[in-house]
Amino acid sequence: MTIQELYAIFKNCRGVATDSRKITGGELFFALKGENFDGNEYALKALEAGAEYAVISTGSALALRLDQTDSKTASRLIPVEDTLRTLQDLARWHRSMTFAGGKPIPVIGLTGTNGKTTTKELIKAVLSLRFKVSATEGNLNNSIGVPLTLLGIGPESEIAIVEMGASHPGDIKELVSVCLPNYGLITNVGKAHLLGFGSFEGVKKAKGELYDYIQRTADKVFINADDRELCRMAEERPDLQLIPYGVEYQGAKILDTDNEHPYLRLELPDENILIETHLIGTYNAANVMAALAVGSHFGIRHAEAAKAIESYIPTNNRSQMVRSKDNTLIIDAYNANPTSMEAAIDNFCRIKAENKTMMLGDMLELGTESSREHLKIISRAMQSDASKVFLVGEEFGKAASQADMSASIPQIMLFRTSAELADHLASDRIKGSTILIKGSRGTRMETVLGNL
Repeated sequence: MTIQELYAIFKNCRGVATDSRKITGGELFFALKGENFDGNEYALKALEAGAEYAVISTGSALALRLDQTDSKTASRLIPVEDTLRTLQDLARWHRSMTFAGGKPIPVIGLTGTNGKTTTKELIKAVLSLRFKVSATEGNLNNSIGVPLTLLGIGPESEIAIVEMGASHPGDIKELVSVCLPNYGLITNVGKAHLLGFGSFEGVKKAKGELYDYIQRTADKVFINADDRELCRMAEERPDLQLIPYGVEYQGAKILDTDNEHPYLRLELPDENILIETHLIGTYNAANVMAALAVGSHFGIRHAEAAKAIESYIPTNNRSQMVRSKDNTLIIDAYNANPTSMEAAIDNFCRIKAENKTMMLGDMLELGTESSREHLKIISRAMQSDASKVFLVGEEFGKAASQADMSASIPQIMLFRTSAELADHLASDRIKGSTILIKGSRGTRMETVLGNL
């Protein structure tokens, strides 16, 4: 079956599904394979649940006995050599066949070590003032999530924002070949997924695959002109067309926080604009400036964009401030790496509050650099103004055994898991504190929230 023929089938279906348990009726089901699952085993269940068709692997047991399957069911099974590749091909075709104003829909491809999702949401909020925007939902930013995002672009959409994650070399190259972005934006490059990338240079090379693609297509890149690493990466690609932005570059001013103004505030003196966000952390200033730059390029004035940014309230444990019955919680527990962890601690130290406590979970996938990077974070925590520091996970435990914490001013306690810390907090309650909670997804630091 050609991709054009499959696309005709897709157009008559009610979207795409990859989980047979989430079939609502009328979908085109793709039987994907992973390390611990084989969607081919659930293709018939998907059809029984209401899927119109199921795309299966030619080498699967189901495909091999297709001639023994009743004709009605067999007609709804579509064997292909590689179901994931076919999903990506279909998404690329749909992206190319979706138009706005008589032209293929513009796509903004976004990646980076930190701040991808927050930046995406801020850009979406700004562009939604004038356009019907399709954007990545949740964490659908990998080899499966990106095509699902593209296939979710409806005929009414006028612009799309596609977030792309990466943990290995070649990941971004693969994803840009699917989403075919007209614009690129790398939020930053930092120390993350070092186990997969091998080194910080590996991170830059992998993220730079977005710049490489945009350079070939002669399209444009939004670039933080304050970020030396990004600027160096751009200089290595001399023909890259740049749309610069930045706090320093644009003369913006980050205002101090206090009890009455705990969130990030930015002032654009030249335009007499004050932006009062609902984001915690000065590290989010660059994300705000990125949203302003994208909005401006698409004809949205800074004054309008500022209001949209102010209306955005973060969720999913990203740069959130929550006031519980007993404490003020700064929740940035969706993920962590050395770059974002250091930024979070530095920002926490700038907050004026009494009885400050840090709860830090392991930073995962750092490979041979793990012990050294965790030790650096412990050292930074020991120099902070926190009265208590709770460390969670095996990596922090290994690093702590190498650290001299005998003279540490903060009280430092170690826990193997976030569940163990939660149990401790249930019996030894903390009250009247400002608490930073951060860790990699795998440490599930949100587990402690119910006891704070």
